[in-house]
Amino acid sequence: MKILLVDDEEKFISSLAERLEIRGIDSDWATCGDEAISKVKENSYDVAVLDIKMPGLSGLELKGKLETIDEKLKFIFVTGHGSEEDYVAGCKEGCFYIIKPFKIDDLVEKLKETMAF
Repeated sequence: MKILLVDDEEKFISSLAERLEIRGIDSDWATCGDEAISKVKENSYDVAVLDIKMPGLSGLELKGKLETIDEKLKFIFVTGHGSEEDYVAGCKEGCFYIIKPFKIDDLVEKLKETMAF
């Protein structure tokens, strides 16, 4: 499984990538939508884990752009500003949703669920 993590908090996302690598999950990361788009154009990913609230492109907007590049890509939304509106939007998109802070094992479980979905 290869995943792309996208979050504007660089320390958080780089640390998360390291923790996933320790668990045998190959991951890249990006801190903005444009960087994520470039990575998806250059690489193949199974799942993109997107922060919902980011400067520039939101996670929901970014999902739409990434789907045009790779229609097989699956998504998990992550936010530290979880609201029912975000949850409903994520569910309507057919994606999983997780609220920060979360345990790494919770994310690993969501990744497995997403791959089975």
